[in-house]
Amino acid sequence: MNTSTDRIEKQILLKAPRSRVWRALANAEEFGQWFGVNLTGKQFVAGQSVQGNITYPGYEYLVMDVLVERVAPEHHLSWRWHPAAVDTSIDYSLEPTTLVVFELTEVEGGTLLRVVESGFDQLPPARRDEAFRMNDGGWGQQMTNLEQHVAKG
Repeated sequence: MNTSTDRIEKQILLKAPRSRVWRALANAEEFGQWFGVNLTGKQFVAGQSVQGNITYPGYEYLVMDVLVERVAPEHHLSWRWHPAAVDTSIDYSLEPTTLVVFELTEVEGGTLLRVVESGFDQLPPARRDEAFRMNDGGWGQQMTNLEQHVAKG
């Protein structure tokens, strides 16, 4: 992890071809299987929003809402969202979003996946540290989830 308070960086070597990792990221329904969100019948298309109910135990009351920024098949997927938006009594729509970028690189032995979420320093000070802490831990868990998912084939 970078020591910056503005960005979270994680990377993992996945023992799978880039095309397999891409499918796990870019197919919204498959993404939802490992990420813990119901995105059945949805697609990641640049410029469009995608929403789905969280399926992760304890967070089922939440809706994930992302605005897809860029899709470059087998190389790059990025979106904007409101990180750690877990209090349903708060309207997060007035807050700045963070940018989540997935980058795939073919390497010997598989695919190197790099995930960077940036923009935390623009969040309201009252929730900046908690959002960073929650997402830092969350991305670590999601990398493990993805690794297990692609290992199944």
